[in-house]
Amino acid sequence: MLLRLFLHVARFSILVLLLAHSANAQSDTTGFTPNRTAVVDVPVTAHEIQIDGELDERAWRQAARLTGFTEIQPGNEIEPPVRTEALVTYDEDRLYVAFLAYDDASTVRATFRNRDEIFQDDWVGVVLDTYGDAAQAYEIFVNPLGIQGDLFMAAGGNEDEGFDLIYYSAGRITDYGYQVEMAIPFSSLRFPNTPQQNWRITFIRNHPRDARRLYSWASVSMNDPCILCQLGSLRGIEGIKPGTRLSLIPALVGYHSGALANTDDPDAGLDNERFRPEIALNVRYDFTPSLAAEASLNPDFSQVESDAAQIDVNTTLALFFPERRPFFQEGSDLFNTWLDVVYTRSINNPIGAAKLTGRAGRTSLAYLSAIDEDTPILLPFEERSGLVTAGRSVSNILRVRRTFGANSFIGGIVTDRRLFDGGGGTTATTDLRIQFLENYRLEAQVALSRTEEPDSPVLSEQVDVETFDRGRHTAAFDGENFLGHGVFLSVDRSSRLWNFDLAYIAQSPTFRTANGFVRQNDYHAFSMFQGLNFYPENSFFVTVSPGFFVRRQINFDGVFKDGVVQPMLNLQLWGQTNVHLNYRFNRERFQGQLFEGLRSWTISVNSQFSDPLGGGFYLGGGRSIARFQSPPEIGRGLNAGGHLTIKPVQRLVIRPSIDYASLHDLETDEEFFSGYILRASANVQFTRALSIRLITQYDEFNERLDVEPLVSFQLNPFSVFYLGSTHDFGHFDASGFRPVERQIFFKFQYLIRR
Repeated sequence: MLLRLFLHVARFSILVLLLAHSANAQSDTTGFTPNRTAVVDVPVTAHEIQIDGELDERAWRQAARLTGFTEIQPGNEIEPPVRTEALVTYDEDRLYVAFLAYDDASTVRATFRNRDEIFQDDWVGVVLDTYGDAAQAYEIFVNPLGIQGDLFMAAGGNEDEGFDLIYYSAGRITDYGYQVEMAIPFSSLRFPNTPQQNWRITFIRNHPRDARRLYSWASVSMNDPCILCQLGSLRGIEGIKPGTRLSLIPALVGYHSGALANTDDPDAGLDNERFRPEIALNVRYDFTPSLAAEASLNPDFSQVESDAAQIDVNTTLALFFPERRPFFQEGSDLFNTWLDVVYTRSINNPIGAAKLTGRAGRTSLAYLSAIDEDTPILLPFEERSGLVTAGRSVSNILRVRRTFGANSFIGGIVTDRRLFDGGGGTTATTDLRIQFLENYRLEAQVALSRTEEPDSPVLSEQVDVETFDRGRHTAAFDGENFLGHGVFLSVDRSSRLWNFDLAYIAQSPTFRTANGFVRQNDYHAFSMFQGLNFYPENSFFVTVSPGFFVRRQINFDGVFKDGVVQPMLNLQLWGQTNVHLNYRFNRERFQGQLFEGLRSWTISVNSQFSDPLGGGFYLGGGRSIARFQSPPEIGRGLNAGGHLTIKPVQRLVIRPSIDYASLHDLETDEEFFSGYILRASANVQFTRALSIRLITQYDEFNERLDVEPLVSFQLNPFSVFYLGSTHDFGHFDASGFRPVERQIFFKFQYLIRR
C-alpha cells in the first residue's frame, strides 16, 4: 500500500513538474548577464587603513573595485533593484574589504546589537574558502552600524552558528545608503602555508525589504545545491604566513547560590551557600595552520544563555535542547549526522575538556575529550524515554571526514563514555553522502553500539520501565551488556523547483548512544516527502510551495506503530511574510491499543514586514492521544502561540512570546490538561561592548516564575565580563509566589595571544 502511494505521488509530482517548468522559467530581458566566472586580482597596499567606517584612505582608491552583483534569492540570477560595490585589498597582516550599498537611506534596517544578532538587518560580507576545495568556508558579515556576525559553512551548506572569529569592522548610514569596512587578520584564518594563495570567494549583500533579497558578486544558482562550488576566484595574495599561535583565556568566576530551606514551609526562606570563587583556564595552540588543540580546565558553563521552556505535559519522549556553550559549539557541525550519535549536552557538567581539530587536504579531523561531574544517561525505549543522572564519567569522541567531488563526503565517528563507578557505552558509525546528476544526493549511515550497564540499585530506582526488547533485557541497571544498531538511508533531490526525499531509518531495541541523543528505538520508519516551488509573477506571492509527506513505522517484530499522511502548503508573501498550512491524517498504536482517526491541522504565520515590528503566531488543533491517561484515550487538543520582536529604537529589542496547549476528553469535554508558558526578553545595547538583558518566564504547568538579569561587557568573542543572576519562584497555594532557588554569578575572561 505504501509503495503504491509512493508511486502515485511520484507520478503526480512529475506531471506537475513538467507543467511548472514552463510556467516558472525566468528570463531577464534587460540584457543583464550574471557573473558566473567571477575572478578578482587583489592588489597589495603599503598604505594604512583605519577601520572607522570612512573610505577616504589612499589604499581604498587603489583597491580592486567589484560591481555586477546578481540577485540569487528570491530572484534566480537576475539584476538586483539596487547597486552594490565592493572594494578589496590586503597587506602582510590583513585582508581588507569595504562595501558601498546604495539604497534609500530611510529604509535601511540596522540594529545596535550584540554580535551574531544582525541577521534580520541589512548586512554585507564575504564567503571565503581559503583552501579552494569547496569543503568549508568562513562567512564574515557586518551590518550598517558595523556590528559583526560570523558563521562557518561546511560542505552541504551546514552552518556552525557557534563559530567566532576576531576581525574588525565599522559602518555608517550615508545619504546614498550605507557603507562598511572590514579588516580580517590572516592570523584568524586557516589556509595553506604556500607562497601564493588561491582562494575562492564571493561578496554578499542581504537586502530585506519587500522580501529577503540576497545579492552575490559571483552568481550562485539556487538550483545547484553545492553553493561553495560556485564561488569566484580570489588571486594575487602572496607572501603571507598563517603562523603558529598560542592563545590563553584565563577566567575568574564566582557563584553564590541558595535553595528553599524547607520545601514544606515556603516562608522559611533560602538556605544560602557560601560564595565560591574559582579560577578557570582555556588554552589553544595552533601547531600548524591546519591543526589546533584546545583545552579547558575547570570550565565555567553558567547561565549566560537561557533555555526556553518547552511544553512536555503530553510527551513520553525526552526533549532536545540546543547546545549553547561556546567551547562545544565551535566545530559542532563536523559532529552532525543523521543518527544523533554525538550530542554534546550529554557532557553535562565538565570538570575539564579538550579538543583537537585539523585538516590535511580534504580530510578533516576532530577529537573531543571531557571529564563530567554529573553524567546524564538517556534511556530510549519503544514508546518512551528515561533519564537518570549518574556520577563522574570520561567521554572521548573522534571524528574523521573526507570530502570528494562536489558536495560529497565519507566519514566515521567513534564515541566512548566510561562511568567512574563502572559501566559505559561505545558507538561506532560511518556516514556517506554522494552528490550525483547535480541535484541528487545519496545519504547513508550505519551505527553500531555497545552498552555496558553499571550494576547500581541506586540508579535503578530512577527507572520506571521494567523490561525492553520483548522481555529479553531488564531496564534496571544490573550490569547487562548488549549490542545495538542504527541505519539511515536516503535519496533526495534538491533544486529551486522540485524537491523530494525518500528515507529509511531503523534503530534496534538495544541501540543506545552514550554520547548521543537517541530518545526512541525499536522501529523501522519509511518516509517520503515531495515538494514543488512555484514563483508566480504577481504582487502577492513570492513563492507557492505545495508539499506532501507520508510515513509508516513498524517495530522490529513487524507490528504496525504509526502511519502519517500530511499534505502541506508553504506561502512566501511579499512583505517578508511566510504562511505554513498542513493537515495531518494519523493512526498510531500506543500501549498496545490502535488509535484510528487521529486528525490535526496547523497554521503558522511569521512576518518581518517592518524594521521596528515583526512576529508571528501558530494555531493548531485536532484529535490526539492523551498519553498519560490510564488507559490512554483520544482527546481534542488545541495548541497556540505567538511571538513579537519589538524594536522601538536601535539600541532596544523586546521579545515577548506565549505558548499554550490543552487537551479535553472527546466525549465529555473533561479537561486532561491546559496551560501556557509566557516568556519575554529585553536587551539594551549601550555600546558595542556593553549591554543589559532581562529574561522573565512563567510556566503555568509547573507554576514557576524565572527572572534572569544579565550585564555583559564584550570586547571580542573571547574577552568578556558577565554579571548576572537567576531567581526562581514557586507558587504555593497558601503563600503565593515564594523564592525557591537563586544564583548570583560573575565571569571575567580575557584573551591573551602570543
